[in-house]
Amino acid sequence: MDLYVIVCAAGPVQDLPDLIAEAQSRSWTVQIVATPKAVDFIDEADLERRTGRKVRVHYRHPSEPKPPRATAILVYPATFNTVNKFALGITDTYALGLLSEAPGLGIPVTVVPFVNDSLAGRTPYRAAVVALTEEGVRFADSWQEALPPA
Repeated sequence: MDLYVIVCAAGPVQDLPDLIAEAQSRSWTVQIVATPKAVDFIDEADLERRTGRKVRVHYRHPSEPKPPRATAILVYPATFNTVNKFALGITDTYALGLLSEAPGLGIPVTVVPFVNDSLAGRTPYRAAVVALTEEGVRFADSWQEALPPA
């Protein structure tokens, strides 16, 4: 079972080691997919050591083998930008490309937003949450709540 954890550029990335350990204890194989901005927030080498997989940021070259398809996707921490782009189907990064395809492929997606109150109250964000929820995307308050069972 492959759990893709899509990581955005926000402070809670410091929790990734705990999230990975808990997911692995539930028999998940974890694949970290970082947005380009998130790369500056994470320790790629440490995450690769913990997961045994290369952190993915960009689309693979056609000559590279296809990675295993995600069984489930967890977006943590999800920024205002990523939630809005996901809802609009914008695929300008590998992470957003995966997210945009997931509902159509039947891959369950859970989003744990890290958005301040002034942004969360904006109409575009509220509309994005509604639209994604209508497509079956689940929103959670914490990664502990969002992490799927084994």
